[in-house]
Amino acid sequence: MAGAHGTRFPVAVWALTRAALLLCVFKVVTLPGPDVTGDVAVIYQGWYEVLKTGTYPLDDVTWQYPPAAALAIGSPAMLPFLGYASAFFVLALLCDAVAFGLLLYAGGRTGRSIRGAWVWVAGVPLLGPTAYARYDLMVTAVAVAALLAGVRRPRLMGALAGFGALLKVWPVLLLVGTPRGRATRRSWATASVVAAVLAVVCSAAMPGALAFLTFQRDRGTEIESLGALVFQVARHYGWNGSVLLNYGSVEFVGPYVPLVSNAALALTVLAFGWLLVWRLRARAFSAGTPYDAAFAAVLLFTTTSRVISPQYMLWLVGLAAVCLTLRASRMGLPAWLVVAATAVTLLEFPLLFSHVVAGDPMGILLLAVRNGLLVAATLTACVRLWRDTVSGPRRRDGDALAVRPDADAQSRANVP
Repeated sequence: MAGAHGTRFPVAVWALTRAALLLCVFKVVTLPGPDVTGDVAVIYQGWYEVLKTGTYPLDDVTWQYPPAAALAIGSPAMLPFLGYASAFFVLALLCDAVAFGLLLYAGGRTGRSIRGAWVWVAGVPLLGPTAYARYDLMVTAVAVAALLAGVRRPRLMGALAGFGALLKVWPVLLLVGTPRGRATRRSWATASVVAAVLAVVCSAAMPGALAFLTFQRDRGTEIESLGALVFQVARHYGWNGSVLLNYGSVEFVGPYVPLVSNAALALTVLAFGWLLVWRLRARAFSAGTPYDAAFAAVLLFTTTSRVISPQYMLWLVGLAAVCLTLRASRMGLPAWLVVAATAVTLLEFPLLFSHVVAGDPMGILLLAVRNGLLVAATLTACVRLWRDTVSGPRRRDGDALAVRPDADAQSRANVP
């Protein structure tokens, strides 16, 4: 374990940066650009009022979340002495603290590093008040706990991943890198059971639990996504589409938008195809492979998406932080590329969002840099994952423990 002196500084920096975030969401300090707390004070609270009537928001196309998201939206009820928005921000802070504590504890173990805790300390405030004004931080805390449970506790990992998937789908990707054998069987089976039971309970409790599937299907190309760069540039050369608030986000509407949206879906399918090929061909599993694979998978999912909302960066920051709790992690470069992309995201939303909406040179530059960093992080993470697990044992001396794909998750052998 790292000594008290080794943890005091990151704890102090965490406390200072989180105090700054609270000042922002409570509007003691106001940043330029749109008010990011409106989602909580208006949209989330509106959903909460509907949920209290015993139904999901069936008449609201902006409700695009799996059924367990109702738990996150309803969580401020645990603090009835506070207003809805205030309670939500306090709970976001508590989830932030839990994730930070887990990363700090994991980083203090033998062969580990507190670099992961530093990624979390830096990455969350770099997103600005958006970090506390969306429920994605709560989901990311669950994902961090699931990955850190790891192959030693495959059932706990599976239960948390299954629960996370019913909160916001993407945590199901946490299981892509579990070692073959008992760890995979136990974690995948537990995740399936937990997700199925939760889905049934939610569907039985309230109508509309699966309405999010239809609402998600109808989404278009959001102006911050990778594909949107096509229209950001094209509208300066005669493209006659427009920018509208559509399905809860600012999207492009007009000629060729469905084509680009379908291309993004095709890229996502190809990305998942690559993950399947990787899974089938991977031979050398190490202690860090579940972390690295989850990070690469969520990078692929995020970068190819029709929508790259600012809060999605929290997913990547959390998984990057878990990867860097290992001293031997090969994900250092993509992890810090994600941190850099998070800082640029704060510039494009909310600080200079008017430039992004207008599609002027500043807005296009910000999106090109942010999305370029994400593409670079994705390609680097995937290449390193492939080389470490598929291309043969070109593993460095001192790399983490190797696990044969067909071995029990508890049976480990040192890599020579």
